[in-house]
Amino acid sequence: MTTPFPFTAVVGQDDLRLALLLNAVSPAVGGVLVRGEKGTAKSTAVRALSALLPAVAVVPGCRFSCDPASPDPQCPDGPHEAGSGTERAARMVELPVGASEDRLVGALDIERALAEGVKAFEPGLLADAHRGILYVDEVNLLHDHLVDLLLDAAAMGASYVEREGVSVRHAAKFLLVGTMNPEEGELRPQLLDRFGLTVEVAASREPDQRVEVVRRRLAYDDDPAAFAAQWAREEAAVRQRIVAARELLPQVRLGDAALRQIAATCAAFEVDGMRADIVMARTATALAAWAGRTDVLAEDVRQAALLALPHRRRRNPFDAPGLDEDKLDETLEQYSGDDGDDEPDPDGPGGGGQPAPDSGPRGDGGEAARPEAGEGEQPQASGAGEQSAARATEPFRTKALTVPGIGEGAAGRRSRARTEHGRTTGARRPQGTLTKLHLAATVQAAAPYQRARGRSGPGLVVRRDDLRQATREGREGNLVLFVVDASGSMAARQRMSAVKGAVLSLLLDAYQRRDKVGLVTFRGTSAEVALPPTSSVDAAAARLESLPTGGRTPLAAGLLKAHEVLRVERLRDPARRPLVVVVTDGRATGGPEPVLLASRAAGLFAAEGVASVVVDCESGPVRLGLAGQLAGELGGTAVTLDELRADSIAGLVKGIQGRRAA
Repeated sequence: MTTPFPFTAVVGQDDLRLALLLNAVSPAVGGVLVRGEKGTAKSTAVRALSALLPAVAVVPGCRFSCDPASPDPQCPDGPHEAGSGTERAARMVELPVGASEDRLVGALDIERALAEGVKAFEPGLLADAHRGILYVDEVNLLHDHLVDLLLDAAAMGASYVEREGVSVRHAAKFLLVGTMNPEEGELRPQLLDRFGLTVEVAASREPDQRVEVVRRRLAYDDDPAAFAAQWAREEAAVRQRIVAARELLPQVRLGDAALRQIAATCAAFEVDGMRADIVMARTATALAAWAGRTDVLAEDVRQAALLALPHRRRRNPFDAPGLDEDKLDETLEQYSGDDGDDEPDPDGPGGGGQPAPDSGPRGDGGEAARPEAGEGEQPQASGAGEQSAARATEPFRTKALTVPGIGEGAAGRRSRARTEHGRTTGARRPQGTLTKLHLAATVQAAAPYQRARGRSGPGLVVRRDDLRQATREGREGNLVLFVVDASGSMAARQRMSAVKGAVLSLLLDAYQRRDKVGLVTFRGTSAEVALPPTSSVDAAAARLESLPTGGRTPLAAGLLKAHEVLRVERLRDPARRPLVVVVTDGRATGGPEPVLLASRAAGLFAAEGVASVVVDCESGPVRLGLAGQLAGELGGTAVTLDELRADSIAGLVKGIQGRRAA
């Protein structure tokens, strides 16, 4: 077994180490989500923690790690008699991103159940992690239904498997630790809330500290055992402190004053539900036990708030996590007195509203002029060239845009797809291990051969060739590629604000539907990939917010750049189907023969059957209808900014197939 890097040798990362230790003291805190850039010791610290956990006593031969002092009466390997057991080190079990549901919760051997009548259950990773650590690296890339399963098990302390009439329940109490890089996509707020604590980590900018990190890492790589021996005394001291804190924890008193501070803090920061209050209470209690105290102090409440609340304040993926510490201190101070002095301050916090957007002169006239004339639109009267970035309007709820047909991409919530979860639509012969039995199809396949197999009475003889796998239909996530016109004809501030608001709304929709997103912009003489396809929609929102405008409209260049992005992404992720959203007024003025080249570029998408939508940004009393023409050449459909909100686009992309058929 590889010698882990010592926990006490990790340089800096105080919040990360404290959060992990608090969960080691009190697993009821609910685990830790560690967010940060790559190379910040996230995985190193988690693996090092497992070596600090005290050894656990287990019932010999029990696959579910029952405690011999109080064995689980419902253990599938039981019942066990209480008594002495054997000791082993606490486990750290890693859940791979590509793990299946069967690997996580366990699987029934369906073939043995049918052929031999044996209810054989193979435990999964949740059983292996019982009374230890379950570590999920890149938890934000894990399928949502798997995240739901492991968070439910962590909350209930048990895992339930219900399949084909067989019910299995086993204990699953573990310290849940997830790590993620926010650049690769966010977790949904509902899932964020299920982690007890969250810690943001970043590499130190202090040269001396960075030097020490490198020095220790090189020493560890040269001789792991010798390096670990140098830190053995510190490791033993922390291990003893964890044991002492666990023993002290039941004696810690959470007084009414501390409870009022916790409740007031959660109310002040407007967190949803009551989970935050409960997690803060458990964290503050663990902090007191870790400090060797039996009373919870205001400093414990403050530290608990900094660990338990920042991720619960995110309302959508565009909100930056964090906590206003000045506001926190004011709230704690206000409720720091005796119960009789805790009258709330009648003066609430200031409104802090955003200033009204600039309402200078606008020039949306001249829409009926030739396309070249439109390039001169400016928010102020003078000058061509690049303009300052307009701020997006408030996002709104859009109607669902879907890709026609049935795909086989990653699980999501946008388009129809063949998936492991969803409604049963048919049956097929299993390819590999049988996971979802289609009972009716299996019986139908076996029935004609019963007499030949010697069966004359009741019952059914089932052989392997009779087994049928259920095929299911659910939803998939798509690649939504935004192709945004940032030319001078789009530069009128009111119009560009509305355009950014519409794209922001579509980005929020993509986040909720678990899509990947990409952003291509075109202006002046060229197009660029502002954001390669990614699961991080907040990164796309940030690029959109700073998008400058100005210059001519190289529409063909934008479409060709988008086509190249799709070609490369198809090689990386061939199962994920694309939806191209072109945001433009349809004008083409950049480069030689701009209209002809744009038409030819659009034909590439139509020839490959790529689902596309054109968001028509043209405004004014007279419309040229160029966006509609572009949609026809793409083989897609067009929708105005106003229609993007309306019920009339409910079947928007469904019209793509009708247009192709015509």
